[in-house]
Amino acid sequence: QGSPWGALTAPSPQDWEQRQEEDTLLIERILLLIRNVLHVPPDPTEEQGVDGDASVHDRVLWALHISGMDDLLKFLASAQVEQQWGLHVLEIISLMFRDQNPEELAALGQGPSGAEHREDTQELEMLRQRELAEKRARALQRPCRHSRFGGSYVLQGLKSIGDRDVAFHKGLHNVSS
Repeated sequence: QGSPWGALTAPSPQDWEQRQEEDTLLIERILLLIRNVLHVPPDPTEEQGVDGDASVHDRVLWALHISGMDDLLKFLASAQVEQQWGLHVLEIISLMFRDQNPEELAALGQGPSGAEHREDTQELEMLRQRELAEKRARALQRPCRHSRFGGSYVLQGLKSIGDRDVAFHKGLHNVSS
């Protein structure tokens, strides 16, 4: 489909062979602008916010992500035909990660550590045991449900209409009655 950079300079995508000199200069200027914006050092007096609030640098990175510029940078970094922009892209990526701690970044992709996993497992097991105990307690608190159907009884010695014994179709609470 060609280079996505053609969309910045013309309505139709252009291959790298078809780019004019002015297109190449425009791409380079855009990359330099991004690099220069990311290169601005943080000003602690200007960025006095609440803990956890996004810094100006983080908001710029978010704006680059929303605009799709990060995808273009990934394309430039990986496309064989766009090698001429490699150092610009490398510098931009370096500036993107300027304020990050390498150990924290490496830990982000690994998931929970062994100790955290054991702690989570123990917590889940405690919750499961508590839920089972509550379920047992609720089962014991339920009133006994007894079927009101007592069955059919035949009273021997008491004749009904005809020569058959009386059939009684109700639960007997008091046998003598």
